[in-house]
Amino acid sequence: MAKFTVDQSHSQVGFEVKHMMVSKVKGQFDAYTAEVEAEDLSDLTTAQITFTLDVASINTRNTDRDNHLKGADFFDVEKYPSITFKSTSIEKDGDDYKLTGDLTIKDVTKPVTFEVEFGGKGTNPWGVEVYGFEAEAKINREEFGLTWNAALETGGVLVGKDIKIKVELEVNPAA
Repeated sequence: MAKFTVDQSHSQVGFEVKHMMVSKVKGQFDAYTAEVEAEDLSDLTTAQITFTLDVASINTRNTDRDNHLKGADFFDVEKYPSITFKSTSIEKDGDDYKLTGDLTIKDVTKPVTFEVEFGGKGTNPWGVEVYGFEAEAKINREEFGLTWNAALETGGVLVGKDIKIKVELEVNPAA
């Protein structure tokens, strides 16, 4: 198996959640590590993929909100500093893939399936192969112990249950 490096300057691990039942808050994790091994990334079914997100690097472009998310009401980064994902199976689905793996948040591990689109393969100006992928999954945050919320006077809640996880990756063969 060949190892591949994630080009973090051309990649992103983000999320979005309903806010006040009318709009969305988007954010990302600015610090993460990823390990990708595969026979050939043109066929993702041969890959093994792991991610570790540094929860303290959460960034929603609002310092007060980020600090609240890092605290005990949500991620409790002092006690649970990382979110991890480890692939368990990858199946071809037409031109795309279904990537299933174990997602662990706050010591709760559940299987999650990402819909993955292969963006293609190219060669950068320095002669290095480049592969692109986009992946998306939806989880219920409450199943991972992220249960804080506030009722709204007009009905409904401040924070939606469903979190859409969006990953955009550009990877290169490891040197």
